[in-house]
Amino acid sequence: MRRPVSAHGGMWISTLIWGANFAVMKYALRDIPPFPFTAIRFASGSLVLVLVLLWLGRLRMPPAGLFRPLLVYGVIGNTIYQLCFISGLARTSATNSALILASLPTMVTISAAFLGLEQPSRSQLWGVAVATVGVILVILGGHSRLQGGSLLGDGLMLAATMLWTAYTLGMRQLSRRLPPIEATAWTLFTGTPGLVIAGIPGLLRVNWTAVTLGAWSGVAYSALLSLSVAYILWSRAIEQLGAGRTAIYSCVIPIVATLVAILLLGEHPTLFHFIGGPLVVGGVLLTQSQPRPLARPETGEEELVS
Repeated sequence: MRRPVSAHGGMWISTLIWGANFAVMKYALRDIPPFPFTAIRFASGSLVLVLVLLWLGRLRMPPAGLFRPLLVYGVIGNTIYQLCFISGLARTSATNSALILASLPTMVTISAAFLGLEQPSRSQLWGVAVATVGVILVILGGHSRLQGGSLLGDGLMLAATMLWTAYTLGMRQLSRRLPPIEATAWTLFTGTPGLVIAGIPGLLRVNWTAVTLGAWSGVAYSALLSLSVAYILWSRAIEQLGAGRTAIYSCVIPIVATLVAILLLGEHPTLFHFIGGPLVVGGVLLTQSQPRPLARPETGEEELVS
């Protein structure tokens, strides 16, 4: 009998899938507009996730009183977040997108401190400062003709990071009542209808006969691998390893994203990226030290899904 993928192996697979997804989606957006792309991606991804959870015996209705917060977090963490994310990705480079979104753990750290949920350590505060400088350098270096970045696109990516931060902090309140894989699935299900509605006008206008096989491959990759396989492997790793041991893998995502963007899209990182990128990753590493908790422990939702 074949042995199942280990939790660490699953995190490596998820990291590679999510890292490559930035460039894959950017490639598909050449033929399919952002909102129709997202509508197809989430509708098909949700269907696949339902079938997989049924097969695993993990699909059940959430406990009493949890559906409403799951609906709210689904709209924040999937509907609105994904609309900002895909709009930003369409307007800036895959490299910029990945590096800006990589600052999520630092934003969660400072937001939790501001709300009085945690008391950050000195190394975490240094991590926030270092990562912030890195993000500023990435934005400054991303607007050359070759790089293809824009202030609007980068601004939308920053907005997406803020939305996922709000989602992360909100989902912590559900950590003791619902396993990560089920909580993630239900916020995906509740967030998908809004994305489908937003995509309907564009779906009716697209010339589908002109969509290339490469673009359809990008849709399949983002729906089947990024939304289904990676979600399940990541949630399984959170349950087995805990948040602290899995969060470190998020630092690999922007590295994978940059390499794939160079190979697939021909993007040209600048000196600002080579300086700012390591600062973002270094800042994230510093923020992974244990804070002094003033509220509930974290659940590991800091992993940003693209």
